Amino acid sequence: MASTDYDVLVDMGFDKERAALAVKKTGGLQGALEWLEETQDKQLDELVGSSIPVLDEDNPDAEPPALKIGEEAHSLVCADCGKKFRSEAQASIHGEKSGHLNFEESTEEIAPLTADEKKAKLAELREKLAAKRSTMSEQDKIDKKKNEDIRKKSTKETQDIKEDLQKKEQIKEAAAKRREKVAEVAAKEKIRAKIAADKEERRLKAEKEKAARDGRAAPVPAAASPLATTSGPVSSKPASAYTETRLRLQTTNGNVQKSFPVDTTLFEVAAALGAESGFEAQSFVQNYPKKVFDQIDFGQTLKELGLVPSASLIVR
Repeated sequence: MASTDYDVLVDMGFDKERAALAVKKTGGLQGALEWLEETQDKQLDELVGSSIPVLDEDNPDAEPPALKIGEEAHSLVCADCGKKFRSEAQASIHGEKSGHLNFEESTEEIAPLTADEKKAKLAELREKLAAKRSTMSEQDKIDKKKNEDIRKKSTKETQDIKEDLQKKEQIKEAAAKRREKVAEVAAKEKIRAKIAADKEERRLKAEKEKAARDGRAAPVPAAASPLATTSGPVSSKPASAYTETRLRLQTTNGNVQKSFPVDTTLFEVAAALGAESGFEAQSFVQNYPKKVFDQIDFGQTLKELGLVPSASLIVR
C-alpha cells in the first residue's frame, strides 16, 4: 500500500494534527513541507484558526492544490528577482512582502518536485528542525540556569535575614538573662547585708544587756572603716575585684562618661547610650588594644570583654 503525503509527514516526526492541516491547506507534499517550514514557529491553535485554506501572507511559497480537470496550467515570473509562481495569489503575496511590482505571464508550467528533490527537501527540513530544537534546548538550559540562580539568591537572602533575626533574638535573650542574673545577685547581696546587720544588732543588744547585768558600761560599737581616698596610696586590685567599670564613650554627638556594673552587657550599654543621647550604637571600637565589638558581642558582659576597671570606646 503506497504511503500518502500525510503518512510521509507523520513518519518524519511531525504532529498528526499539524501534518493533516498542512496537507489540507496545500494539497500536496511539496506545499505541505514549505507550509510546515514557514509556520513552525506558530501554535497549532493559531494555524487552525486561519481562514485561508491554501495560501496566506505567512505562506507565500506554498504549493496550491492540484489543478482540476479542465483547468489550464500557467505561471507568473517576477521580473525583479526571477522567481516563478504557479498562481496569482502566490505572486501577489510575494509582491506585498518583497515590494516587487513587475510580473510577467509565462507559459512554462512549474513541474512538481521529483523523488530526489522531495528527498533533498525532506533532508533540508529535517536539518532545520533539528537545528531549531537544538537552539531551543540550549536556550532552555540557559533559562533553567538563570531561574536556578534567582532561586538560590532568593533563598540565600531569606536565610541571611533569618540568621540576622536569630542573632538579634539571641542577643536579647542573653541580655535578659544577664539582667536577671544581676538582679538575682543584687537581691542575694541585699539579703546577706540585712542578715549581717540584724546579727550585729542582736550581738550589740546582747552585750548591752550583759553589761547592764554586770554593772559595766555598755561597749562602744566599732567605728566604720574610713573610705579610701585618692590622696593616699591606693593598692592595686585585680580586675575581678571590681564591681563597676568606668566607660568613656566617644560619639559623633560628643563624649559620654558613665559607670556601669561589671556584669552589664554591651547591649545594655548601647541601650543606655541611646536613651541618654539618642545615638543608636551598631558597634564599639577600642583603640588599644585594637578590638571591634559588633552585635555578636552585645550579649557579653563588660567583665567578659575585658573592659574593667575602665575603657575608652568609639561608638559607631
